[in-house]
Amino acid sequence: MAEVASGLADLIASLSMTAAGKDDKTGNHADDVDDLDDLDEGDELPAELDVTGYVGAYLFPDTGRRRIPGFIYLGFAALCILLWAADHEGGVFVNDGFLVAGVLLALVGVHHVVTARKRRVDDTDALVAATREVGFAVGHASAQLSFRGIASRPTWRILLYSAEDPPQRRGLVLVDAIDESIVAQYVEDNPEDWSALDR
Repeated sequence: MAEVASGLADLIASLSMTAAGKDDKTGNHADDVDDLDDLDEGDELPAELDVTGYVGAYLFPDTGRRRIPGFIYLGFAALCILLWAADHEGGVFVNDGFLVAGVLLALVGVHHVVTARKRRVDDTDALVAATREVGFAVGHASAQLSFRGIASRPTWRILLYSAEDPPQRRGLVLVDAIDESIVAQYVEDNPEDWSALDR
């Protein structure tokens, strides 16, 4: 307890000295800057999320993994419903809330299992299909995996720019990630003004 009080007193003293230093317009603050540099640790991304050190093609996660939490939800739903069925009449620990929780968990679990379709088309295949669809030579392109409808059907959104410098055309193509069919496409002349970036 004495150590906590001592640490708190040191913190209060350092804060008051910092506040006093802010009022001093003529003082030398070089020491204060050095102290701040020592304290500035900053935030870091975990290694698995740091893309600057990653070499190679990015692998999108499989949407079929939704089955795992779906089965967990279904297991807890069955447990809640079994507990409610065994002892729901006037019980203190088991009441009708177990039935409600069981039904809700069952609905969410079924949704997860039903929507856990395995993605058969990867981003490269979707980019090739989108390139065939737009009708111009592609320069820069990007892919984003999204989901359509209540059944959460996986769909690639492919944004494409023509190969000229600067790009004259651009297009957005939605490619189904299960059967590679083209869901929608939009191609237009590039309305972006690139004149400020001339070399």
